[in-house]
This record gives sequence, C-alpha cells and structure tokens, in this order.
Amino acid sequence: MFDYFINAFATLFVTIDPVGLAPMFLAVTSGLSAHDRRRVAIRATVTAAGILMLFFVAGQTVLNVLGISVSAFRVAGGILLFLIAIEMVFGKRAARKSETAEKAVEDNPPSDIHEVAIFPLAIPLIAGPAAISAIILLSGQAPDTLTYAGLGAVIVTILGLCLVAFLLADKLERLMGDTAQLVITRLLGVLLAALSIQFIADGVLVLASG
Repeated sequence: MFDYFINAFATLFVTIDPVGLAPMFLAVTSGLSAHDRRRVAIRATVTAAGILMLFFVAGQTVLNVLGISVSAFRVAGGILLFLIAIEMVFGKRAARKSETAEKAVEDNPPSDIHEVAIFPLAIPLIAGPAAISAIILLSGQAPDTLTYAGLGAVIVTILGLCLVAFLLADKLERLMGDTAQLVITRLLGVLLAALSIQFIADGVLVLASG
C-alpha cells in the first residue's frame, strides 16, 4: 500500500506539476491585485478539484459505459503520459503551457477573474487530459477501498500544493530561478517516463494474457 501511495503521489505531482504552474499563474494574473490573485487561486483550485474528483469517482463508470477495459486505457494513458514526459525532458512542455497562458491573457482581460480561474488555470493547466488519465489509471489499480480512499487524499494533497504554489508564486519563481526549474523539470520528466512505461507494460501484459 505504501508503494502504491508513493507511486500515485509521484505520478500526479509530476503530471500536474504544482511548482511549474507558479509562473503560469503569474502570467495569467498579471495586473491583478493581491486580493484578486488569491480569489483566482482559490477558485481555480476548487474548480480543478471538482473536475478531478469527478473522474476519480466516476472514471471507471465512464470506461464501462464506453466499453473500454482498464488495461486498454492503461496502455493509452501510459502513452499519453510518456508523451508528456518527452516534452518535459526536452523542455517543450513549459513552452506549450506558456503559450496557453499567454493566449488566455490575450483573450481574457485581467478583470475577468472568473474566466481566468477556469481557463486556463483549472482547465487544462491543473485538470488536463494527462492528470485525468493518471487518476483513472491509478484508481483502477487500487486493490481495496482503503487504498482507493487514500488515493483521494493524495489527489487533495496535490491540489493543496497547487494552491500553495499559486499563493507563493512570486516567491517560488525568485527562489528557484530558471536553471533550477529546468533541472527539476527534466528530472521529473525522466521519472514520469519510467512510470508511464510501467503503465503500458502492465496493460499490455493483461491484454496479452486475456
């Protein structure tokens, strides 16, 4: 069970990347007051929590309705996570997220704090396809109800870290610097690549044996 929680935390932390979201948050909230930034941070985190918890609770049901096996989704989700890992290792993911954030700033004036909190912060920067896929994959691997509930706690913890990163965004950016962010992103990308390959291998073995 402990290994499962470590794996779940590492997968979600790397996929959502709370620390890496800090500069994105600063970009989309440029021009807002400290009070409005806090409102955006809370609203974005709560919205993302609702989306992720929905898939945490009903993800398996969605797969059943669509006739998709957990093993097949494990392979597909693993491939998606592997592509994210490649972007992280080669420094492409931060650039793509920055483009999304910049486009949101252009399309949404700073006064529209509700829209900014939902897009692009909640969707897709926090609750993106990779995070949703990871949650469905991890929930399908939970061996019992207690472990499943523990996964819910892990998700809440990661979201809490996102909120803290938003509230301390300016301090985090100054503290880490560009070089430290690049090094950490690449290391986490390698870790995510290994985890995604494990997802794919597990799914392929089950499909092959079936």
